[in-house]
Amino acid sequence: MYEVSVSRSFVAQHALTVAEAGPEGTLHSHQYTVTATFAGPTLGEHGYLVDIDDLNDAVDAAVGRFRDQSLNKLESFDGHNPSVEHFSRIFGDRLLESLEPPTATRLRISMAEDDIATVRHERALKSGTDSVPTDHEAERHMREQTPMASDRS
Repeated sequence: MYEVSVSRSFVAQHALTVAEAGPEGTLHSHQYTVTATFAGPTLGEHGYLVDIDDLNDAVDAAVGRFRDQSLNKLESFDGHNPSVEHFSRIFGDRLLESLEPPTATRLRISMAEDDIATVRHERALKSGTDSVPTDHEAERHMREQTPMASDRS
């Protein structure tokens, strides 16, 4: 499996929208460090999983949409608490608007909020077959593997 990653740091603001958010419920800034990693089992015709220049450009474009912004005011966060978990998924959505390498089968976004916590969001890509189960698929699998009380004798 090959992996290619690019990282960037930037500042953005948010206010958590959950009950009892404490000081996190008021608008404040964080230093975010995001690492975008494409993975896949094969290389393209030029020996690349993804062209690093293209990945740099796509990450810069995605960062540009969030840098120095209040996440709460962005349409991407409508209806969502602007947690770092949601942010990592939304960042990946924006990245894929610019780039989806045909040989990559997975995208992982790692996002550090200050020096306190790091969150990762991983997804399978349409171009690949190395799928990561969705929450729904994982839940269905768990139900299929767990016998119901009526099935036990």
